[in-house]
Amino acid sequence: MSLPFALPLRGASNPSSNTANATTPGSFANPPNVGGPLAYSSPDTPGMPPPSGKTAWDFMPKDWRKEGSRWAAPVGFVPRTQLEHARLGLITPAMERVAQREGHLTPAQVRDEVAAGRLIIPANKVHLQKALDPMAIGRASRTKVNANLGASPVSSSTDEEVEKLRWAVRWGADTVMDLSTGGNLDATRAAMINASTVPIGTVPIYSMIVGRKIETLDEETILKTLRHQAQQGVDYFTIHAGVLQEHLVHVKDRLIGIVSRGGSLLAKWMIHHGKQNPMYTLWEDICDVMAEYDVSFSIGDGLRPGGLADATDAAQLAELCTLGELTERAWRKGVQVMVEGPGHVPLDQIEFNMKAQRTLCHGAPFYVLGPLVTDMFPGYDHITSCIGATFAAYHGASMLCYVTPKEHVGLPHKDDVKQGCVAYKIAAHSADVALGIPGARNQDDAITRARAALNWKAQFELAFDGEYARALHDEDLDVDTDFCAMCGHDWCSVRISKDIQAFASGKDPAFVRGDAVKSDALTPEQRAVLEARGNLSQEEILRLAHKTRAVVVDGAGKAVCHSDVVAEPDARAVQQARLKVLDAGM
Repeated sequence: MSLPFALPLRGASNPSSNTANATTPGSFANPPNVGGPLAYSSPDTPGMPPPSGKTAWDFMPKDWRKEGSRWAAPVGFVPRTQLEHARLGLITPAMERVAQREGHLTPAQVRDEVAAGRLIIPANKVHLQKALDPMAIGRASRTKVNANLGASPVSSSTDEEVEKLRWAVRWGADTVMDLSTGGNLDATRAAMINASTVPIGTVPIYSMIVGRKIETLDEETILKTLRHQAQQGVDYFTIHAGVLQEHLVHVKDRLIGIVSRGGSLLAKWMIHHGKQNPMYTLWEDICDVMAEYDVSFSIGDGLRPGGLADATDAAQLAELCTLGELTERAWRKGVQVMVEGPGHVPLDQIEFNMKAQRTLCHGAPFYVLGPLVTDMFPGYDHITSCIGATFAAYHGASMLCYVTPKEHVGLPHKDDVKQGCVAYKIAAHSADVALGIPGARNQDDAITRARAALNWKAQFELAFDGEYARALHDEDLDVDTDFCAMCGHDWCSVRISKDIQAFASGKDPAFVRGDAVKSDALTPEQRAVLEARGNLSQEEILRLAHKTRAVVVDGAGKAVCHSDVVAEPDARAVQQARLKVLDAGM
């Protein structure tokens, strides 16, 4: 075959360890550059910002000295954080474990990426003494997925959140954030840390304002709360220190204003006091608390866009510049940093957003929510966002914060958590394959071989959710034979290809099909999954919507707990009372 153009091969690693009978040319990504700024990266579209020429090595503590090619700490210095250990050339047990889990990185590479600030190991020393299994976030590693959980003032409990934590980890969450704003926040956080094998993150400002107005927040409360959560074992904090007074002028014409809870609270504080963001002015003090326990930063994007109409605007980009400054200041204090990103971003702007952060934050890992690529599908935002998340990871994001079907409409429950995790494992894995991370395609190829051999048992054993796939198969045809219910025997292209002697397809000496084998009966759990497929019927959805409307809406057409109708305290009281009525009616 002769094409009138060349394949755009650039020297990327092959994402599969076993290329026998595989005919794909492999990844079109850049060559692997572990140890440099382009480890597992996409080619830049013309006009993209180039990588920063700086790393964490350019932002050393002022009392360290350069001795030849190495840095020397002050006499008597004892390293506390993974970053400080890496700067001294030390490989910690956590780095060893990360290399073991990643598979394609050596402990020395992990250490060097941590030292450069391109990789973090969120592992509070308190949590390390419990069940935490160290992992890494950075573009040299595989793409990670975070699940947001947490009780709200109107739903869930500590026990339910711990159960959702275990469920999220079961379905692939690499980290979990406790975003509780209701119930016993302290007890929920402690229970999740004690139960978790994955890093736990929080947004500490939520705890800082329990039982008080944001306007009363002071420096003592900020530092006391951070220290308490660090002592509990929280592995990373989201702190919205990048929202500055001078940025607020850019927000006034936005279609949806500030959608970050932390960002909106701190904007209100600044307007009330006429002062700069206290998280920004206290940054070095905050770093000192975090370094003591090796809590990592997830520097919050308080001005992220809440809709496509506000994406990549002046407010967002002004804050991103400040996040770069805060990254430099945290590195000088020896604290590990990742940076949070948007949000809601049109597909064509995602690459720019990823690569602008890469430049401004000197390669610090980027942790993004979605982004959603359209705003018109509430109820399906796990899909609209995982499309954007795949692009984001391919273009440089290191961790993806999942979105569930409940995004924008309610608190996720158990099945919503699973749906979000699965969607984002698809996004993360797809990006890893495209970037050419060694071994990323191994399981895909194993399933393809099983599929070609019509080996149903192997397919379901290798599948991410084999029980669900098996249930769908057995719903229509409860025998394992050389076709499925999609095409039937005579039309099965896979069976026909397998039968063609000249083809390699399906020739698996380890698997010889005998007679058709009847499957085990569907389990009650599988039957329940199939019956719930599609969730509620349209009639049920309408019935519930009208039932809710009848209970909470007044004659004017607005809910009687709406803030336009009643004062805030009355709204809360009405909300609680109406929820009890609804629960009783269910």
